[in-house]
Amino acid sequence: MSKVELAPGVFFWREKFNRVNQERLLANVIALEKQAPFYRPQMPGSGKPFSVEETNFGLLGWVSDKSGYRYEPHHPLTNKPWPKMPEALIALWEEISASPPAECCLVNFYRAGARMGLHQDKDERAMSAPVVSVSLGDDAAFRIGGTERHRPTKSLKLSSGDVVMFGGPARLAYHGIDRILPGSSTLLPGGGRINLTLRRVTQT
Repeated sequence: MSKVELAPGVFFWREKFNRVNQERLLANVIALEKQAPFYRPQMPGSGKPFSVEETNFGLLGWVSDKSGYRYEPHHPLTNKPWPKMPEALIALWEEISASPPAECCLVNFYRAGARMGLHQDKDERAMSAPVVSVSLGDDAAFRIGGTERHRPTKSLKLSSGDVVMFGGPARLAYHGIDRILPGSSTLLPGGGRINLTLRRVTQT
């Protein structure tokens, strides 16, 4: 599917990755996850665990614990460097983004019942670079709004292989996942959804 502009700075590709390429990317993710296992981050201050499990690929990884949100070069549990980002994601970034290379691929694993509240991606210095998101597995109800929390939001069903990019006037748009739809995809063994979010972190 060709690129669709959903709002100024928000672009969408339906099934940018076909089923074969989804399977290849998933196999790569599973292999890399053995080096950097999923873990459950904690909310700043309270230490409450996220409902989503996370890991990272690339030079830097986004982490969260009682002390706050930040980027780190090492896995918080293993203290090892994050594994290299999959080539398919590097190629995607080069194809659709005009920015310097992505430095982080945040990997979110949504099991049944997991969600992500409305938030901004604002821990990066490279605000001129977009955020690129790839969906694998079960469908998700994705919500995106404006750069202020009270602005109206739009809901979009994201399916396996779909890609969303937001930048420019939408770089700090509030967005989140209301819910996933268990059983809507057969891609992931045991079900669930994996979201791969590519970001440039340091100043461009």
